[in-house]
Amino acid sequence: MKMYTEIDEEQFNMSIKLIALDMDGTLLNSHGKILTSTKEAVKKALDRGIKVVLCSGRPIAGLQHYMDELGIEGSAEYVVTLNGAITRDADDDIITKDLVPNSLYRKMAAFAIEHKIPFNIVDADSRIITADHNINPIVYLQAYENKATLYVRNPEEIPDDLEIAKGCFVSDSDLLDQWEDKIRKVFGKDLNVVRDDKNFLELLNPRVSKGNGLKELCQNINISPNEVMAVGDERNDISMFAFAGTAVCMDNGSAEAKKHADFITSSNDEDGISKAFNKFVF
Repeated sequence: MKMYTEIDEEQFNMSIKLIALDMDGTLLNSHGKILTSTKEAVKKALDRGIKVVLCSGRPIAGLQHYMDELGIEGSAEYVVTLNGAITRDADDDIITKDLVPNSLYRKMAAFAIEHKIPFNIVDADSRIITADHNINPIVYLQAYENKATLYVRNPEEIPDDLEIAKGCFVSDSDLLDQWEDKIRKVFGKDLNVVRDDKNFLELLNPRVSKGNGLKELCQNINISPNEVMAVGDERNDISMFAFAGTAVCMDNGSAEAKKHADFITSSNDEDGISKAFNKFVF
């Protein structure tokens, strides 16, 4: 790993055809906004025919307004949603999907009800569905931030053929800390259990990661890993770093993420994305 200022330009393959961008802590600054320098860099890349792909744990409803803001549109542009569970083109057509079967949804829901742990699911249409009538305030925030519709439905009201994108145990950190090991023990053989936030423990199809979603997308559009640059800041970005030929971590990123990156750029408040684009892409 090298710091940004130590990079030797001649070591780089400049034929980047796709740039994968994490959202929180990467594309968005510490105030949840996209820097002007980032918008200019993304526009320059798109104008040159380079694909800029948002890769996030959010559903499409929580990403669409950022795509609109950046000018990512049309059937030849793409987005990786729900930590890689679903990839879509910017016209909202699904390219790849790795969903969780209904039987495992019911097993998760039963576990949550038995142990009184707040729980919801997110489906392929960005709907958040919970059986909890006393809804945890964090779930309201989850729905608000993702511009998602929140439904209260008991498991018996859910169609038997509904596949889900992910299950989410949602609560304060103390409660999730108490139950995380047990949840991993019960569900870890069948599902990918991810704790990337103190308030969320997510369960996904075992094939799902940002890196695999990016890999599946690139296979569909004939782009090789060496033609990909991934930019992120947290543990759930490490799989993207492993896939991409060029892996860039934000200076505000976690120590663990930095270990897996090739290079470190400036922070999300200090034009880190535009500096990475200027060094590695333009």
